[in-house]
Amino acid sequence: MQVDRGTYAEARTPWDDIEWRAAAFAWVEAHVAALGWQERGPRWVRVRPWSVIVRFEVGRRLWFKANPPASRFESGLTEALAGWAPGHVLTPYAVDATRGWSLLPDGGSILRQYPGDERTWEQVVGQYAEFQRTLVPHADELVALGVPDARLAILPTIFDKTVAANQSLQPVDRKVLDELRPRLLDWCEELAAIGVTDSLDHADLHDGQIFAPVDGRFTFFDWGDAAVSHPFCSLLVTARHAAGSYGDDIIPRLRDAYLEPWTAGGHTLPELRRAASLAWRLGSIGRAVSWGRLFPDAFDGPFLDGDQAEWLLKLADQPPI
Repeated sequence: MQVDRGTYAEARTPWDDIEWRAAAFAWVEAHVAALGWQERGPRWVRVRPWSVIVRFEVGRRLWFKANPPASRFESGLTEALAGWAPGHVLTPYAVDATRGWSLLPDGGSILRQYPGDERTWEQVVGQYAEFQRTLVPHADELVALGVPDARLAILPTIFDKTVAANQSLQPVDRKVLDELRPRLLDWCEELAAIGVTDSLDHADLHDGQIFAPVDGRFTFFDWGDAAVSHPFCSLLVTARHAAGSYGDDIIPRLRDAYLEPWTAGGHTLPELRRAASLAWRLGSIGRAVSWGRLFPDAFDGPFLDGDQAEWLLKLADQPPI
C-alpha cells in the first residue's frame, strides 16, 4: 500500500493510529460489500494535515475521505449538496457525518488536466454562480449542518478572533490590520446593502477542485474550506488561479461571466461589480480562517500561522476588479 505524505512527513494524523485505520477500512469494506463489489487492486493513500484520502479499486475507483474535526461537516455537506444541486457535485455512496467520513465515486479528470482555454473558465464561473444561487434558500440549513458561519454580520468578529490567535503576525502587521478594522466594518455594511444574499462559498475553488466537464457540465468538489458567506467571496481564489495561467486581463471577464447569472435577481451590473470588488477583499478572511482546519496536534506549534497571516494581510490589497 503506497502512502503519499507530500511535504508533511512529520504531520500527525489519524492515519498513524492503527485502530483508527482498522475502523476506517472496516467501514469502507462494509459499504463496498453492500454495493456488491470486491476489491481488485492495491490501495493508495494520501495523508495531509487537513485530510486522509484512500483510493480503492473495485473495478472502478472509490475514494474514502476523512476530515479533521474543524471540517468534519464536509461529509454531511456533500450529501446535502447532492440532493439540492445534483449534477454539479459528487453523490457519495456513504457518509458518516459524526466521524467526518465519506465514500465517494471517482469524478474523472480534474480541470487542470483538461485542454481548456479562457472560455472554459468563463463557463466554470457561470455554472458555479448558478450553483450558488440554487443554494441561497438553504443558508440556514448549511449552518445547521456545521458549515462555518461567516456571514457578513459576524465577519468582523471572525476577523478579530483570527488576528488575536495568530502567532506569526509581527507588530507592524498588527498595526496594518488594526488600521483596517474600521474600513472592514464599512465594507461589510456596504456589501450587505447591495442585497445579494449569503450562500455557500467554496473558498478554495481552483482547477484542482473542479472535474473536467461531462456534457458541458462541471463538477465541483472538496468542500473542507467552505463557509456560509457572501457568495462573491469565491471569486478571489478562482480568478487568481485563472490569472496565473492567462494573465490578469482575464479577471474582469471572469468577474462579468460570474456576475451575469446574478442579474436575474434584479441587480444592475454596476452594483454587482462593486459587490464583487468588496467581496474580493473580504474573501481573504475566509482563506485565512481555513488554515486552522487541521487535524488536532498535527504539528508542534503554529506550523501554518504564516500562511494565515499572509492571507489576513491581503485584506489591505487593492482588488484588481
